[in-house]
Amino acid sequence: MPPRTLEERVTALEQQVAELRAAQANGVQPSDWRRTLGMFTDDPGMQQLFAEALKVREADRQRARRRQTGRKRTKS
Repeated sequence: MPPRTLEERVTALEQQVAELRAAQANGVQPSDWRRTLGMFTDDPGMQQLFAEALKVREADRQRARRRQTGRKRTKS
């Protein structure tokens, strides 16, 4: 593929800017992950899910601590 000239690159950029401006004028916005923040704040099902997840994580931490303290250190 031959290298594109500066004129071709500028033309492509101008076309992209025109498309973005047209989309913005029509009220079309790309989906944004920040729109989902707080979506499940007061949902009782999600609160229960979070509580169960915390229990699982704490159990994993306790299990890891038991394994770590159960090992004997050796001299190097």
